[in-house]
Amino acid sequence: MTKPHSTVIPSCTWSRPIGLGWDKPYTVRYASNIDDGPWHGMPLGGFGAGCIGRSSRGDFNLWHIDGGEHTFQNIPACQFSVFESDGTSSQSYALATEPPKNGSLAAWKWYPASTTTQSTGTYHALYPRSWFVYENVLQAQLTCEQFSPIWAENYQESSYPVAVFNWNAHNPTNAPITLSIMLTWQNMVGWFTNALKSPEVQIRDDGSPVYEYQPRLGDSQDNYNLIVENTEYFSCICSRVVDDQSVEEGDGSWCIATIKHPQVEVFYHTRWNPAGTGSDVWESFAADGSLPNYQDASPALENTQIGSAIALRFTLQPGETLDIPFVLSWDFPVTEFAAGINYYRRYTDFFGRGGNHAEAIASTALTQYQTWYKNIENWQQPIIDREDLPDWFKMALFNELYDLTSGGTLWSAASELDPIGQFAVLECLDYRWYESLDVRLYGSFGLLHLFPELEKSVMRAFARAIPHSDDHQRVIGYYYTIGADTTTAVRKVAGATPHDLGAPNEHVWEKTNYTCYQDCNLWKDLGSDFVLQVYRDFLLTGADDVQFLADCWAGIVQTLNYLKTFDLDGDGIPENSGAPDQTFDDWRLQGVSAYCGGLWLAALEAAIAISDILLTNHRGATAVLGVSPMSKWRSAEDTEELGQRYRVWLAQSRTVYQEKLWNGQYFRLDSESGSDVVMADQLCGQFYARLLGLPDIVPSDRALSALQTVYDACFLKFCDGEFGAANGVRPDGSPENPNATHPLEVWTGINFGLAAFLVQMGMQEEALKLTGAVVQQIYRNGLQFRTPEAITASGTFRASTYLRAMAIWAIYLVIDSKRHIR
Repeated sequence: MTKPHSTVIPSCTWSRPIGLGWDKPYTVRYASNIDDGPWHGMPLGGFGAGCIGRSSRGDFNLWHIDGGEHTFQNIPACQFSVFESDGTSSQSYALATEPPKNGSLAAWKWYPASTTTQSTGTYHALYPRSWFVYENVLQAQLTCEQFSPIWAENYQESSYPVAVFNWNAHNPTNAPITLSIMLTWQNMVGWFTNALKSPEVQIRDDGSPVYEYQPRLGDSQDNYNLIVENTEYFSCICSRVVDDQSVEEGDGSWCIATIKHPQVEVFYHTRWNPAGTGSDVWESFAADGSLPNYQDASPALENTQIGSAIALRFTLQPGETLDIPFVLSWDFPVTEFAAGINYYRRYTDFFGRGGNHAEAIASTALTQYQTWYKNIENWQQPIIDREDLPDWFKMALFNELYDLTSGGTLWSAASELDPIGQFAVLECLDYRWYESLDVRLYGSFGLLHLFPELEKSVMRAFARAIPHSDDHQRVIGYYYTIGADTTTAVRKVAGATPHDLGAPNEHVWEKTNYTCYQDCNLWKDLGSDFVLQVYRDFLLTGADDVQFLADCWAGIVQTLNYLKTFDLDGDGIPENSGAPDQTFDDWRLQGVSAYCGGLWLAALEAAIAISDILLTNHRGATAVLGVSPMSKWRSAEDTEELGQRYRVWLAQSRTVYQEKLWNGQYFRLDSESGSDVVMADQLCGQFYARLLGLPDIVPSDRALSALQTVYDACFLKFCDGEFGAANGVRPDGSPENPNATHPLEVWTGINFGLAAFLVQMGMQEEALKLTGAVVQQIYRNGLQFRTPEAITASGTFRASTYLRAMAIWAIYLVIDSKRHIR
């Protein structure tokens, strides 16, 4: 046990009464999309290590143990329980508010849920910390503080597969109270891997690709549990008998552990039946807070389930307080993509690759968890203490980082080419491919600000992919849904910036452009997105990593040349084709568009700045990651010539952009459709230009006029500003087409990006009003810790656990930069 520390819960957490449901949570817009329901809590676990989640009703229900895959269901045997006695009466509860639906554990008594008139406690979350505060049921004051070791610019512990549960118990009465806290855990080794090694890819009703994932839930044959202890720690390890020394996906171990203390009794049970009534642990625990101290390490037979349990019993005198730490760790070192394509996880750089290190990870946590907690506090407190930011904004700012843990995250072991490994987060659970470049244009600001080296590793992966080609023909979902004559296209054209870094069922980082709803080789924003993110990542991480620019320069040159081939009329700006060929991939743009054209202008400015930096530092593309096709751009003369070429393109493009799109109030959607729609994100290129200290791509007064028009039409006049800004409506707030999809959706990340632009242009009050509307919709309607891409005015959502929403960190970055300027 440890010296009690005062449990101070920040005022800016997201909170919810324990077990209280939602009257009318958002529901999914398309039946083919995932809708787990509102019971999502803050995830626990390191980046790319696999993670778990515990909801506000106390159940462990999220299991992202297999990289890139999603399993959402309550495993009832994985649970905390509490026993309390004052010497005359006692009570005991499993600390979840809903009994198992399958009828198991019938002997257990479940904690009462809060109602609208009576609270039994409160759940709080401020990622990576969360708290359960139990009230009005027990005599003792009991709080569970849970966290994983994640803090800014920490490239070691942030990868650990571990969760700390620090229980704080206080006796406020005038008589002694005996408490016992029990952690039970089912042995799930071998469960989290796809039973289908080569799942067939299908096309869903919305045109996007999907494959089947069948985890081996319940396959526990040969699993066993055993006690390991020393003078300091007491642990129970859940493992499995393996035939040889090779470690495959799903092989590994779990561990539950705690610290020994002479005033605390430790009880255990290594083999109880999670599929039964649960009386084999509950009978003794409910009687006096003990367990039978039963050990049996024999392997489980077929169709047999086994669980482990540790209980800690102690007595608190009146006014006494005690902290009781539990640790849960897991060690599943291998992520398998397609059959036979295996990667080791980042944490194995520190604990080994054998899959038998869960106990070592737990011991490390028990030794260091107090230091970890202080590091988290030191990172968060300066933001928590800021008086210029409202509490709801601080809450959302930290909690939207949940996606770095539970977004199907990958973080590979280090290599010579990638000294801190490779990193990737899914676009979302429905669109299950990694680091979609158009999405991360907005959603990568959190990673950039907090883990810049991981951010740059992602961009290097895109740089490596640009020269490659994949001539495999595949069905394009959009072509298929509209009945086009030709429904296939090649997967990847050399020189095209890929849309994404691949999917978990193939080979992430190597086999790119997984999505096939559109032919992304024809998109008009991706090349510009790449250039802008490269320069942004250089500039906003100290502007001194010139090698990073050199690594990406060849990709910049090749993709700008490729994108320029779509300038069919020679006016300097690549034209949109009339198909949805950009991030709004169900919205047709025709000719020069405000969105893609603005990004093109800003990208040319960024490319010019990069060429100047490389020339100043005597770097051409001399370290282009060994990509031989780029060798012709190695000289300083070539770099200077390219810079001049981009200046010519820019001068031509800037005039055309103004002439074709400015209507005196805002920039038209495009030059050829004749639409009068006000597009919310029409000046994303201008936002990026200012963010990066580049010349404005449009006059400042025109940018401000357009932005004010967007705020008025897309936000205030769209449902009276209740939901946020719609992507595109007419100047009076009405829809151009009432049946349109993307224009009438409110995209969370686009709204946060728009809010950052508002701050940049001196409209911070409006920015916070807009942001607050979106945050309220997410966190009051059961979308917390699964923030979707889109919500609608009818209470539906699309694409949960979406990467783009971390754009809220762009708002913080711009506010912070203005603060420093002042």
